[in-house]
Amino acid sequence: MELLLGITILSLFFHLSSSAFTPNNSYFLACGPTSTISLTSDNPPRNFIPDSSYLTSKSKSLALSNPSASSNSPTLYATARAFTETSSYQFKLDSQGIHVLRLHFFPFSAQNHDLAAARFNVYALDRFLLLADFGVPNTPTPIIKEYLLWVDTGELTITFTPNSNSGTSSLAFVNAIEVFTAPTSLVGNINQTEDQALETVYRINVGGPKVTPANDTLWRTWVPDDGYLLSKDLSKEDSTDNITYSELDTPEVAPPSIYQTARSMNITSSMVNSNPGFNFNITWSFPVTPGYTYFIRLHFCDIVSQTLPTLYFDVYIGDEFAYPDLHPADFTDKLAEAFFRDFTLGGPTSQQVLNVTIGRSVAKTTPQTANAILNGLEIMKVNNSVGSLNGTFNPASVPSQDNNKNRVPLAVLIPSIVGGALLIILAITALVVCKKRRPKPVTKPKESPVSWSPYRTGVAGSNGLSSKFTDGTAPNASPNFNLGLHIPFAEIKAATDDFDEKFVIGTGGFGKVYRGTLTDGTRVAVKRGMRGSRQGYPEFQTEIIVLSQIRHRHLVSLIGYCDERSEMILVYEYMEKGPLRKYLYGSDLPCLSWKQRLEICTGAARGLHYLHTGYSHNIIHRDVKSTNILLGENYLAKVSDFGLSRLGPSFGETHVSTAVKGTFGYLDPEYFKVQKLTDKSDVYSFGVLLLEVLCARPAIDQRLSRDQVSLAEWALNWHRRGQLEKIIDPRLEGNINANSLRKFGETAEKCLAEYGVDRPTMGDVLWNLEYALQLQETELKREPFEDSVNTDSQIPVAAVEGAPATSTSIDADGDGMTAMSESNSDITTTNVFSQLITGEGR
Repeated sequence: MELLLGITILSLFFHLSSSAFTPNNSYFLACGPTSTISLTSDNPPRNFIPDSSYLTSKSKSLALSNPSASSNSPTLYATARAFTETSSYQFKLDSQGIHVLRLHFFPFSAQNHDLAAARFNVYALDRFLLLADFGVPNTPTPIIKEYLLWVDTGELTITFTPNSNSGTSSLAFVNAIEVFTAPTSLVGNINQTEDQALETVYRINVGGPKVTPANDTLWRTWVPDDGYLLSKDLSKEDSTDNITYSELDTPEVAPPSIYQTARSMNITSSMVNSNPGFNFNITWSFPVTPGYTYFIRLHFCDIVSQTLPTLYFDVYIGDEFAYPDLHPADFTDKLAEAFFRDFTLGGPTSQQVLNVTIGRSVAKTTPQTANAILNGLEIMKVNNSVGSLNGTFNPASVPSQDNNKNRVPLAVLIPSIVGGALLIILAITALVVCKKRRPKPVTKPKESPVSWSPYRTGVAGSNGLSSKFTDGTAPNASPNFNLGLHIPFAEIKAATDDFDEKFVIGTGGFGKVYRGTLTDGTRVAVKRGMRGSRQGYPEFQTEIIVLSQIRHRHLVSLIGYCDERSEMILVYEYMEKGPLRKYLYGSDLPCLSWKQRLEICTGAARGLHYLHTGYSHNIIHRDVKSTNILLGENYLAKVSDFGLSRLGPSFGETHVSTAVKGTFGYLDPEYFKVQKLTDKSDVYSFGVLLLEVLCARPAIDQRLSRDQVSLAEWALNWHRRGQLEKIIDPRLEGNINANSLRKFGETAEKCLAEYGVDRPTMGDVLWNLEYALQLQETELKREPFEDSVNTDSQIPVAAVEGAPATSTSIDADGDGMTAMSESNSDITTTNVFSQLITGEGR
């Protein structure tokens, strides 16, 4: 019966109860006094009883009274328990599970003891270090430390150890202690394992006032969010008197006052009219301790919408996409109904600041329906691998008042092991018998893997992007991914010798890039996303979607990807010579000749031209730069890194409204100003790249004088003076045909026109680069096209004198292979370049 009862308790532990909360265990201790202190203002009221009977027999302590406290209104902080040696409290518990522990500290001076000078450690269950070298300076308000501890024994021990480095007068102290069983509705997705402890770091009432224990059934304090907002003007406060809880929620998760207020986007009618593509975020910033994993709970209640289905918004935690297109209607049946979502910041984090951000969903909303809300949030620190929540910790070094206390006689241990084994066998048998009667069993792993992907395997709630819901509302995998490209994580580890640092060939915003060799001998470049990187899951997803559907001789091919074990890994064809930038400046690699540079630029232009015209939708790269042009054998150029790519405007549209992304120095000024993206934005970036190739210097160089910082502005000034030859790479002096340089400079200038409508297409740029190459050499040796695509398309190809204009048609045959054909055709040109109309030079 005990076994069945235990199984029942464990299986129900994560189910939420709608009944009023009554803890199985509750201890409220006032430390130091001889009589009970009643807090009648709390809701419900609490009585804090004297602590002396809970101290272990060998504890060495003093009961101190605050001489400044009023005798007419006794409070928890009028007394304290001070310890001169390692001492412990013991609490008997009649049930296992997560318990709330709160320690209250308020220093004062009494009986020649200054509690503000005390430095000490606090341990729990002899396996968690809660506080290390902790001290509380004189403060006008008490300091309360709150923890969630998994207790699987019948006893909770809290040990205080004065810091021996403080001298003979070293002390530890505490004013009050709370211990009670956590309600199941509060637990949510917090791991229930013996090695799990959490410390509450922040508890925030977003958009509302301070909430005190008088208005919280779990006696918590929620502070306003004003001090953590990065830009208050971007948001506004909302409130209502009427909110509801679903059948699965209770006020113990968060009190009504948290859900009755919110902060939402400050969207004005003038903003909608003047800039329909507006896209800003609301961000809260919290200082955190590096080296720990953090558990984040976000509280939502849609008190801003008029109808249920309209609200969609994005949630970011740290620098990662935590939840795209969050839709409250997916979790509640009506407006103003409370719910929460749990996230784990994969870690341990190396950052000192944790940002929580909400913003409109561009994909799911219009300017009229755009908004985002947040009602409350909690941030908890998770203990590290050695059980510490504060500093270094060796569990074997926990001070003990009795060295034999935790030893178990062998005669008792052996029967216990045998009995435990029999119980496990019986439990397994019972589960097997009952398996067919339980159509949807939910198994909670001891440790949940962390993943930022909203498309996760298993039921929702089984990983770091988890929630309290276990109904599998999230899809099992991204419906957009080409699963045929998936490569097992074990194979990637083997290919890179377990990601050995000696194989690192580059580092970027997404993470490190390794060279490797797959089991079939294919040489590959492996880009591994890292926690805390500036880019995350959206870029990972975009790269897979774009590159799995297109193939071109001048685009880097995607070999495969891996999203197992919370990893974001992309595997590309290996480009042995690396990025173009290395051959222009910053290294001692051989100098590229002008002909080689022209061939590289032409190849890159072909790749971009294909992106813009060769697919059913034109694709805008958005991050054209020299580090994203990779060189292979014989310096064959290929465009890479499609994480920021976007589909271009649909038929009948002129642009895509989107947030500005890219690299400074290469950004299209028109796109930067009005957030309207077109393929001409790529043309501008390519113009900067052309000057980078010509001058062999970065697009932005802060070390130079003000008029030289921007390569584009500096080079254009020289070109307009007709003196472009004075700023070329000195290694090329005397080796560039004057006509070739003139045509190259003209091409770059047209690409850098202020307005996109005045810039050429990539097709026009390609023609002129081939023309510049022809002027440099008496004979042009063309490379064969080796293009393929998953959809039918017509791709115009540049022509030069003596070669008819052609287009390449790619059709999928019955077995999925591609067939190529060429036919004569006229190529539509623009009036940007005169020789395209007159035929001069062709």
